[in-house]
Amino acid sequence: MIRKAVLPVAGLGTRMLPATKAVPKEMLCLINKPVIQYIVEEAVASGIRDLIFVVSRGKEAILDHFDFSPELEAELEERGKKALLDEVRRVSGLVENLSAVRQKKALGLGHAILVAAPLVGDEPFAVLLGDDIVEAEEPCLRQLIRAAEELRAPVIGVERLPREEVHRYGVIDGEPLREGLYRINDVVEKPRPEEAPSELAIIGRYVFFPEIFTYLEKIPPGAGGEIQLTDALAAMIRDGKEVYALELKGVRYDTGNPEGFVKATVALALKDPELGPKIRKFLSDLL
Repeated sequence: MIRKAVLPVAGLGTRMLPATKAVPKEMLCLINKPVIQYIVEEAVASGIRDLIFVVSRGKEAILDHFDFSPELEAELEERGKKALLDEVRRVSGLVENLSAVRQKKALGLGHAILVAAPLVGDEPFAVLLGDDIVEAEEPCLRQLIRAAEELRAPVIGVERLPREEVHRYGVIDGEPLREGLYRINDVVEKPRPEEAPSELAIIGRYVFFPEIFTYLEKIPPGAGGEIQLTDALAAMIRDGKEVYALELKGVRYDTGNPEGFVKATVALALKDPELGPKIRKFLSDLL
């Protein structure tokens, strides 16, 4: 049973500057919820009970968001705003066990995961990146967990993208096993479209076993002097370890860039029972 998840939220959010100059990118709001809340809600809905945030200086607001706020609750209660009070308390109680560890230097995603190793311990765990929001009938992470528990091996989430877009992602060379499931033969980080081994791009969802830490510890720094997660995955595969990819069912939004953030905002607003009709009319009039 996979109970723990690592959420690397130490990044600078440069793609969203200047909005992220003083505000963590994970705290930018889609409608009335910060991006990180969507991620946490997915983890909780997937059965995760222990969340480990990998933070950097200036990210305290993320942890505060999931903590209790006695002053705010007292004010809402005094004003008789029961619905808001219930929602604030629900958010505070979302996470059963929350912990944080600091990544002191921006040394890449692989390093961020490695920093969390002492808190993960010797058990399988999930990783969720804070940029990717996935709307799915079955929570995105739960899809991966089911596959990992069946295969007893690491499983990473992938999405089929137009070839001209894969240069922004890690891309797998995979052998199809059944619909949507692949055994990974190689991983290439941000290839040129014409050199990409497939159109299956890695997105921000993973399930790992503790052996990933051994590989993250021994690989040399890669692109940008960072510890690259894709390098560790490639090393595992070269050693004959089985690593799988699952093509996720759902709609993903990359909220780490302005275009994706706006698309996610509009899509979620249109699905909101109260906002949807108003936004639909607004867009119709505007266009």
